[in-house]
Amino acid sequence: MKKVLIDTNVALDILLNRSTFYANSAAVFVLAEKKIITGYISTTSITDIFYITRKDLGKINARNAIKHLLNVFYPATVTGSDIYKALELEWDDFEDSVQFAVGESLSVDYIVTRNTQDYSSGTITAATPEQFLLNVADIEK
Repeated sequence: MKKVLIDTNVALDILLNRSTFYANSAAVFVLAEKKIITGYISTTSITDIFYITRKDLGKINARNAIKHLLNVFYPATVTGSDIYKALELEWDDFEDSVQFAVGESLSVDYIVTRNTQDYSSGTITAATPEQFLLNVADIEK
């Protein structure tokens, strides 16, 4: 079973029903929900997601959205070691380096994100939801 870390933007596509990106992101969500993949989301993403969704959905609905997200994706703790590793990477986007460090500590097979270029220096395959779905289809044949 493939292990996947979803990026903040993919979770927001689902929770905020971002029409352009919703279908593919939701399909990744369903794969995790059905336990076809093992899905993770970093704990730092969860706090960011709550902050962003509370503005659009209100506090109660944002909490419910987070609860739903955590019924599908395992929360991946961000450790001090992850932060130090992220600092050593010296990437332009620190949040992405933290995501990468967390993914590396979990030995994930993919980071699913809409910003694949931000992970181009890493050793974990970064894929858009659409690319990931194509790869999963190839794997399951």
